Amino acid sequence: MNALLSLWTWLEIALVALGGFCIQCVLALLTLAFDRRRLLVGRTFRLVGVVAARLTPYWDFGVVGPVSPVAGCTVVVSNHESQADPFLISHLPWEMKWLGKASLFRIPVVGWMMWLAGDVPVRRGDSASGKEAMAACARWLRRGVPVMIFPEGTRSADGALLPFKDGAFRLAIETGAEVLPVAVVGTSQALPKHSWRFRPAYARVSMGTPLSTRGLSLGDVETLKASARAQIERLRALAAAG
Repeated sequence: MNALLSLWTWLEIALVALGGFCIQCVLALLTLAFDRRRLLVGRTFRLVGVVAARLTPYWDFGVVGPVSPVAGCTVVVSNHESQADPFLISHLPWEMKWLGKASLFRIPVVGWMMWLAGDVPVRRGDSASGKEAMAACARWLRRGVPVMIFPEGTRSADGALLPFKDGAFRLAIETGAEVLPVAVVGTSQALPKHSWRFRPAYARVSMGTPLSTRGLSLGDVETLKASARAQIERLRALAAAG
């Protein structure tokens, strides 16, 4: 039964994505001249994820805690539990460009939507690709568009936080951006790692307090990283308790 319902859910997501892609293409053509930051096209893509999540029979996704406006020059960092994380984080009410695996951009429809939205591909283990991706993220920040990065670099197999990589925090210091910690809880059950089957999941995303990088140098990366990690751990504990 779970296999059949999971197949149906994948079909539902595919149909929602296809419809969203058509809308996104029309909006891209209509807004090309005046929306160089791709805010409308990007936000449309995120809302497609929200709609797909709400139509998924297994999932109860939402936002917990207060949500405040986000400065344009912000690096958003979150823990990473599941392939379902983007569906959940997209419930946050602002547009941001996501750093994602280059392989995702090759997926029909979804990859095309990521490209139209202005998301940034990176190849794992390729230092040249990493530098190019960070440069692209810096360009978005300079245009006043937040970027979203998973500092663990990959999904956690058991929900426990993995070590944070330096990239997001170096980027924030080099561009003078704020760092906004965000926490997800419950998605590890929604779509477990290495599994295509959906499971019932009550998942929530919560927003932390922005961390200023004013006056910081690259020698402060570890301190900034530790502060963001501490916030994410606290937010996860609060969401799990609530």
